[in-house]
Amino acid sequence: MFAAERRQLILEMVRANGAVSLRELARVVQTSEVTVRRDVRALEAEGLLDRRHGGAVLPGGFTRESGFPQKSHLATAEKTAIADLAAGLVDEGEAIVVGAGTTTQELARRLARVPGLTVVTNSLLVAQALAHANRVEVVMTGGTLRGSNYALVGSGAEQSLQGLRVSKAFLSGSGLTAERGLSTSNMLSASVDRALVQAAAEVVVLADHTKLGADTMFQTVPTELITRLVTDEPPAHDDRAATELQALADQGVQISVAGPTGNPVHEQPPARGDRRRDVPLPGPRRSQVTGPSALRTAPLGADQPSERAARVADLRRR
Repeated sequence: MFAAERRQLILEMVRANGAVSLRELARVVQTSEVTVRRDVRALEAEGLLDRRHGGAVLPGGFTRESGFPQKSHLATAEKTAIADLAAGLVDEGEAIVVGAGTTTQELARRLARVPGLTVVTNSLLVAQALAHANRVEVVMTGGTLRGSNYALVGSGAEQSLQGLRVSKAFLSGSGLTAERGLSTSNMLSASVDRALVQAAAEVVVLADHTKLGADTMFQTVPTELITRLVTDEPPAHDDRAATELQALADQGVQISVAGPTGNPVHEQPPARGDRRRDVPLPGPRRSQVTGPSALRTAPLGADQPSERAARVADLRRR
């Protein structure tokens, strides 16, 4: 393939998808990432696209949302590894919410094996992946169907989530930065995702490395509310993605990086301590005090040392 043909194909892919990784471009045009990077640099010089964190995006700073057929063929190996690792965060008998997206769809396929699980979702694709799981209960939100990503959105979806409390929310989006957190290109989708976040004690974001540093129009989850990010290993040359991961960790996000088989490459704990939100869960109210400030209480009916001393002194006075 001549350089002009190759660059035209690259341009068409970016226009169709909004954002494409160098790895994916190299696979489609059947050349090396070094050559693709040179082509992307030339197209950027002509103002036809922008380079961004190991990939290329539409010019103008904000990426637009691509449809499901396009997204389902992007970073498939990375999404599989992320879903494998994220599924290990779900325990038997939990109640969780799962948002719309191709990565969360991959997660749902793996959750079908978790007994006693309850999954609340606004995604038809997530529900379909769990439809034949005998041991998993699926609860769908109401709302209006958004055909581009097969998700239920609007006031009906948001109202059906009011008063709900679950242990974890699993969400994906169009972009993730340390400055703004998770974002998406559609206002209705962003509003439902925010309602999903309000229902959960912990928020887990699933995002492959191509979304790191990408910024889209509508913020869904600010960085301070993200408990954990599950992502894949960025390419060795992608210094900006590595920098973004470090910036997220510095703001308290726990980073889980999946290897090709879905096993964790490494776990990076939050830099500023545990930021878990104390959200009431169904059932009896329990104390969640942990750490050195937690106090042990004596068994009922037993006197504390200070109480015994006070009683002895009182008897002596008598």
